[in-house]
Amino acid sequence: MFSCVIYIMGTYTQLLYQLVLGTKYRKPVLTKDRRDELYNYIVGILNEKNCHPYRINGVEDHIHILTHIHPTVAVSSLVKDIKMACSDYIRREGLFKDFDGWMNGFGAFTYSIKEKDRLIQYIINQEEHHRHKNSLSEFRKLLQEHKIPFDEKYLL
Repeated sequence: MFSCVIYIMGTYTQLLYQLVLGTKYRKPVLTKDRRDELYNYIVGILNEKNCHPYRINGVEDHIHILTHIHPTVAVSSLVKDIKMACSDYIRREGLFKDFDGWMNGFGAFTYSIKEKDRLIQYIINQEEHHRHKNSLSEFRKLLQEHKIPFDEKYLL
């Protein structure tokens, strides 16, 4: 089993994050036939930032990224860079015809390394999972599980 521990002159970290990025207005525009291209592009961004991606997957209106984040990288900066680069890439390559951008916010949830395999399976099974639950319900549940207060008006 591979584990990613980062060593920087006496700094030891195990920063496992699940990032959730939604499309603007949760529009279902991320068509299945081109999602892998987007995911591969994101893997390149993460690698460039010295982050270790474990799994990326999603459905038409959002994606999940499971990654270790390098200790020199701020989560908000990483998400901003991913969103900006992906928006440009999607438009330049014509990946998703009706893509208007990403939601203003994002979800970032931390986990123990013990949760890695379970989270990978959860992310792999996104399509099956969303046959029974819409993305808004899933996101609310994540916020509640992590005891993050939220305002409904910012979830759309």
